[in-house]
Amino acid sequence: MLPRLLLLICAPLCEPTGLLLIANPSRPTEGSPVTLICKTHSLQRSNAQFQFCFFRDSRALGPGWSSSPKLQIAAMWKEDSGSYWCEAQTMTSKVLRSPRSQINVRRIPVADVSLETQPPGGQVMEGDRLVLICSVATGTGNITFLWYKGATGLNLQTKTQRSLTAEYEIPTVRESDAEQYYCVAENGYDPSPSGLVSITVRIPVSRPILTLRAPRAEAVVGDVLELHCEARRGSPPILYWFYHEDVTFGSSSAPSGGGASFNLSLTAEHSGNYSCEASNGLGAQRSEAVILNFTVSTGDRSNHLTSRVIEGLLGTLGPITVALLFCYGLKRKIGRRSARDPLRSLPSPVPQEFTFLTSNSPTPGQLQPVYENVKVASGDEVYSLVYYNQQEQESAAAETPAAHREDKVSLDIYARPRKASITDVDYEDAV
Repeated sequence: MLPRLLLLICAPLCEPTGLLLIANPSRPTEGSPVTLICKTHSLQRSNAQFQFCFFRDSRALGPGWSSSPKLQIAAMWKEDSGSYWCEAQTMTSKVLRSPRSQINVRRIPVADVSLETQPPGGQVMEGDRLVLICSVATGTGNITFLWYKGATGLNLQTKTQRSLTAEYEIPTVRESDAEQYYCVAENGYDPSPSGLVSITVRIPVSRPILTLRAPRAEAVVGDVLELHCEARRGSPPILYWFYHEDVTFGSSSAPSGGGASFNLSLTAEHSGNYSCEASNGLGAQRSEAVILNFTVSTGDRSNHLTSRVIEGLLGTLGPITVALLFCYGLKRKIGRRSARDPLRSLPSPVPQEFTFLTSNSPTPGQLQPVYENVKVASGDEVYSLVYYNQQEQESAAAETPAAHREDKVSLDIYARPRKASITDVDYEDAV
């Protein structure tokens, strides 16, 4: 009975006489925490428990009624600005209300807006992904980001979010995406733009086309052949390599793109397959093969053949060839003298081999020609000496024994035109 009696006596004395709401800090900035304190004023100190509740614009904050006189707000935003107060409920269920306090949350304008790219440097390969990242160094609250393309300001996308950065993505980059870009950020104050960023789209080279250009319809040895290689697509600079039968023989570059040429002076060994290769560091492409067939002039071919034949003879036969040519020249000299006086050039006596052929003839009465030499030359003609063994019949042939028959030799000279030959070398003077 005594405790209850004491409580009834002291209760009016222990009740708070007033409440005061305190905000710390009193002028918060966006994103910063704020602590609300409901402070009581009573006639004397008491350990009695009270229930507290905090309000903003007629709406309860936090968990509602609580024994703690403090309420912690993790972050205040511009839209959190308003009229705040607190209430306290006593043990006798009496409710006290604090005066209203106006809390204005300050917003910091955006500043130092920048635009970055991913991949860095603003260079991206065609078909890859490109991300444009817009950032602000300072700024609070909801920030609106806008991306623009080109100097004319074509709006690509707009985003509003409570963040200092935002991204715009191009999933598959095309050649037309090579342009200048910038972004703008604002949070209720004047918009702040970034600087311009240039995007370069790197394009791998396409398969090049090889063109052969000759000064005439059918190229010949000595002509200058122009090989032109061109890749229709590809970011500069482009380097071209030229191949003959898959062996490189030259290169040329195109610093500003387009094609490149290489000049070749034709020789007999330049027939065959030609191709070219283009590369700009993003991959190489090879052209289709082009077949080159050209005419070798007759004069060049015959001179080349004659020199090769003589070179082969001298190199292979050596001293034997020289000795044979010397003997052949000596024989020609004798032949010329014989041609001027053919009767005196008749061998005397007639070689034994001719008599042998005649005596062994199956038909003694028939002429048997024997050729001595077909290389006796005079002027532009070649003479052949032909010997005939012929039996002389006496008036009394029937009575004369066969042993007394006599063989006679006759000489015929046949002339025929002389034929040109690469071995007709006159050694008479040398002999």
